[in-house]
Amino acid sequence: MTALFEPYTLRELTIPNRVWMPPMCQYSAAPEGPETGVPTDWHFAHYAARATGGTGLIIVEATAVSAQGRISPYDLGIWNDAQVEAFRRITRFLTAQGTVPAIQLAHAGRKASTDRPWKGGAPVGPDAHGWDSVAPSPLAFDDRHPAPAELTVDQIEDVVEQFAAAARRALAAGFEVAEIHGAHGYLINEFLSPHSNHRTDAYGGSYENRTRFALEVVDAVREVWPDDKPLFFRVSATDWLEDGGWTADDTVRFAADLRAHGIDLLDVSTGGNASGVRIPTGPGYQVPFAARVKNETALPVAAVGLITDVEQAEKILANGEADAVLLGRELLRNPSWARHAARELGGEVRVPDQYHRSV
Repeated sequence: MTALFEPYTLRELTIPNRVWMPPMCQYSAAPEGPETGVPTDWHFAHYAARATGGTGLIIVEATAVSAQGRISPYDLGIWNDAQVEAFRRITRFLTAQGTVPAIQLAHAGRKASTDRPWKGGAPVGPDAHGWDSVAPSPLAFDDRHPAPAELTVDQIEDVVEQFAAAARRALAAGFEVAEIHGAHGYLINEFLSPHSNHRTDAYGGSYENRTRFALEVVDAVREVWPDDKPLFFRVSATDWLEDGGWTADDTVRFAADLRAHGIDLLDVSTGGNASGVRIPTGPGYQVPFAARVKNETALPVAAVGLITDVEQAEKILANGEADAVLLGRELLRNPSWARHAARELGGEVRVPDQYHRSV
């Protein structure tokens, strides 16, 4: 048994292997009308291909808990029943292939209302299906983005309930795992970091205050998410700032808090909350942050960040640096990466009957 193809159990859910797909936005939903935020044939084909390729768990891209919480007008959402019904088609197929369907619940905060990346990703206004953004503080992400409106305490409570309502719909849509998006400079990350959170009330200032919103969201989602199903949290382990930002030390401390509030696994990424930051990227460059959380806390972790090679992925798990690996770009290039890795390592992965000649 190779580490990559050893099943992994969280709560009462067993995931068939440790080759997982992270959330990667496709920016392919309708921007307006009754189909707003609804998964399309593109989304079905995209996720189905990775499931038939043997991926153990697929986390559906950042899915907005409200229309205002989308990164772009073309994002998926899960704030109404039409969206739920369309997601069922995807989760049914993934489950039939032996892949665990997961979903990332998200609110973009001050980085909302932008164009698709291949169109430049600039903020868009009402003439291009855009809207006004919100954040913990009225601080623009960069000089391209307009300053967001500062959320009131009542509005914060509304967003917490939106996350809970989205989790209920995710369950109805057939997802087995929910992940709360607390990374990459989106709303929860904005509250966590002193770089973006300049509030002076109960949601700003001290570490305890800056983590309050995130933990309220976790509590609200955990309350409606079944006890037998895992709940993940994605974190940016560092802002990559020399001072004035969220740090790796904060992440280790926060991981213990998240575990106490019912999080089962930390999906460890980095960056995204400060513009113009130079990040020292390279193969597996974010793995050490996951490894530190795993080594210093009791919370399981998944590692992400330029993990592309089979031996590299196997070594990360065998060395105890993470409990699973998330392959983004590599699964975009090769939907059957898991099947390829199983052949190389001598592991076992489910192959659809229709593809038996490929074994």
